[in-house]
This record gives sequence, structure tokens and C-alpha cells, in this order.
Amino acid sequence: MEPRIQNREQLLATGNRAGHRAALDIIEAGLQGADPYHNTRKLLHLAGDRLTVGGRYFEPAGDPQSGSAVFDLSKIKRIYVLGAGKGIQRVAQAIEDTLGKRLTGGHVIDKKGHPVTCRRIGVTLGAHPVPDDDCVRGSQKILEMARNLGPDDLVFTCAGNGVSSLLTLPAPGVSLEDVKKTTYLMQVMRGAPTLELNAVRNHIDILKSGRLARRIQPARAVHIISIDPGSYQWLIEENYWLHNLPDSTTFAQAVANLKKRDAWDEAPASVREFLLRADPDYETVKAAEFNRMAPWRAFGVMPQDRPGSFLKAAMSKARELGFTPHLLTRDLFAMEATAAANYATSIAREIERYGRPFAPPCALFSGGEMVVTVGKSQGVGGRNQEYALAAARWIAGSPDIVAASVDTDGTDGPGFQFRSKDKDSDMPQCLAGGIVDGYSWESAQQAGLKPLEELKAHNTSPLLWKVNSGIAAAPGISLNDLTVVLVGRPA
Repeated sequence: MEPRIQNREQLLATGNRAGHRAALDIIEAGLQGADPYHNTRKLLHLAGDRLTVGGRYFEPAGDPQSGSAVFDLSKIKRIYVLGAGKGIQRVAQAIEDTLGKRLTGGHVIDKKGHPVTCRRIGVTLGAHPVPDDDCVRGSQKILEMARNLGPDDLVFTCAGNGVSSLLTLPAPGVSLEDVKKTTYLMQVMRGAPTLELNAVRNHIDILKSGRLARRIQPARAVHIISIDPGSYQWLIEENYWLHNLPDSTTFAQAVANLKKRDAWDEAPASVREFLLRADPDYETVKAAEFNRMAPWRAFGVMPQDRPGSFLKAAMSKARELGFTPHLLTRDLFAMEATAAANYATSIAREIERYGRPFAPPCALFSGGEMVVTVGKSQGVGGRNQEYALAAARWIAGSPDIVAASVDTDGTDGPGFQFRSKDKDSDMPQCLAGGIVDGYSWESAQQAGLKPLEELKAHNTSPLLWKVNSGIAAAPGISLNDLTVVLVGRPA
């Protein structure tokens, strides 16, 4: 496989080189494990006219339809692939390569900055985390393909992290500009987690929250999610962001969440009026309706407990390199990145000084989706860059602690979506994250930089890049954040 980390030599040029090398090997293993292509190929098996879709690793726990779905393609008229998500082309490519000429076509929306790799399936590259005109254009193409399908058609829908921005088609009376303002207000300025934000954007859209499944009726469907399959109950009864499946949020929750984040008065009038009207014709698809649809199955192609999953791959590499791996948590959801860094490095310093609660050399892992509340700051960064720079502050002076953090899709944060590209022009548009050690903070200061001020301004990417600590990576699927803190040195 081609390396995901693209500036390895730059990252090995300073500081604790041995620690950097080990941490980069571990991160690389995790990034390689965050590729849904091979698992999607394992999910699908074509023999003559018989297409089998399934596998015990890939079906949600408690699925009442447990077992493989089998399709006689001699009786299938057309096959389409429709969906959105960061790196979703890797799922689409696997379906392309399995079905070949039997695939009629389709359309998916990937994040800008990713290369277009699909051949039979159309691709639109849209903006994330705040949608743009291309997100709308791609969604309109998906909507057009979803029309006039029949019971003899088969549709694969695909959704992954990033779908909530990329799949955007505003409801009547709500402009794209108003959706953008609402998203920026809640997610960037107020630091609202996806759960809170999605109650809002699910209800000001006409394609999110199970509506895609409604649009393809009466075609048969296979709904693929590029994450762990989880439980059937969660996917059908509690889901709020996988938009090819039913939604659990309500208009009332949307209003309450805007008020909770003190964003109601600043939200566009069209959004407030639409949410207060709570027109039942624009309510999201709920489980009862979804279960009445034409035959469908749902599968997750990135099970966390399967050998080779991104966390298991990273932890296995750490053990191979002589570090005992410890998983602190998979669920850094809604935790501020600076707080997450403080938490992990506090444990690391305790280990370094007192050999507790774990004996060194060891590797501390976390996953999930951190947040960064930026207020009105115009800095360029991302969750993982913020984590890395904050970690550098707390481990300053340590000879044997290295911290690294990346978003598995390789592009963390909006990059230059909100800022001119001519600033720091040698830096990639989006970094994947950062890697730091006990010398990084002082190195930044010696270079005439002001790390504390930049951290407070959430302008982390340019600083990390200037001190050879910003990780550039090839884009891929998003499975949230991968953080590792190494303590000690193997014999």
C-alpha cells in the first residue's frame, strides 16, 4: 500500500527522532487500517448472476434479518450507488470493482481535496465542515438518480463521517447561505457536537435523515455505513447522522439545541421560522416508516473489533515496537481537544515520573471525535492539530514522551475554506494532525513563534507546519480521531 503520511522525512528532522519514528509507524498503521475498500469487497461476493451481500462482522448486532442477502442479478433491472461522506469513494470503488459492467451507475459526494477515483460512478467534491454550492449540486444529482426507480432495481446507499455537510439540499424557504451560517454558528463558533447540530440541520434539509431511502422507493436497498455496524436498535431507533437510515431527532430538539448553545437569536430568521412551523410534511423519516419500506438491509464495513481495524492495527504496531498498548477511551466525543490533550498527557507524566498506572514503555490510545470551540477566531486548525499543540505545552521538557493525533480521513478541519490560500502557501490545504515531543514547545518559541497565543487563537496548523510537526496525509475514509501518547523508550 502507498504510505498515507506524506511528509515523514520532515517529521523526523527534529526533536526526539526515535520517538517520532515509532509514533509515525503507529499512526501509519492506524491510517492504513482506516480503509473500507477491502472490507467492502469482503461484504460483496458475485458468482455468475448470484450476488451475496453479508458477513457476521458487518451486520449490526440484533439484526432481525441476520444472515446474507442474496440477489439474482438476472432479475435485477438496474443497480445504482448513491451516497456521501469523507473518503466514501473507497466504498464506491469496491462496489464498482465487484460488479463491473453490471453496475448501471450512481453518484457520490466526497470532500474537496480528495482525488476523483471512481469510474462508473459520478463524483462531486463538496466542502466540509460547512457545505457549499457543490454539495447542493451533488445532492441534486443524487436526487435525480433516485427518481423513477422500480421494484426490480437495486440501490446501494453509502454514508460515512462528513455526510451531514456533504449531503445538503436545503428545504424550501431556507437558503444555502442560511444553512452555512447556522452550521458555522453551531459547529465552529459554539463548538456544538454533531448530535446537537444535526437535530437542526436534519430538519432544514430534504435529503437527509432517511429521506434518501424514501426517495428510492420502491427499489430494493442495501444501506452501507463506513463505520462499525453497532447495534440494530441504535441504527434504527437512535441514529441522528447516518442519513441513509432513519432519524431520531425532532423539530423541538432542533429549537432546544439552538437555544442551549445561545445561538437562537443569531440563527437566520428563515431557519427559526421553519423549525417553529414544524411542518409534519418535512419531518424526518422515523423507524416505523423505514421498516415499512421495500426490502432493505444495513451493514457496517468498518467493525472496530475485527483484526485490522484502525485502532487495533495501531495498537498492534505499538506492541510490535515494544510499547505496551492501553486504550484510554474510544469515545472522546464532544470533549474539547485541549482538555483531551491535558487528560492524556497528565497520565503520561504520571507514568514517566512514578511508573503508574502503567509501566513504561507504553502507548496510550484514544479515539472518538473531539471538538474545538473557536468563537470568532479566524485561525486555521483542526481538532487534532489543537490536541497536538496543547499536548506540546503539557509535555514540555520531557525527554521520553511523544504525542501524535490525526483524523483518519487525512484532512482535519476546514483548512483554508474560510481563509485565503496564499497564507503559508507551502502548507497543504488541510493537515491530518500533528506530532510533538518534549522539545516542540521550546522549539516554537526559539523560532520566534508564540505557541500559547496561537493555541488560544486556534491557529494551530501554521505553527505546527513551521516547526516540522504538522502531519500531511493522503485523504481517506473518516473514522474520527486517532491519538497516541508514547511514554518511555523500549530497550
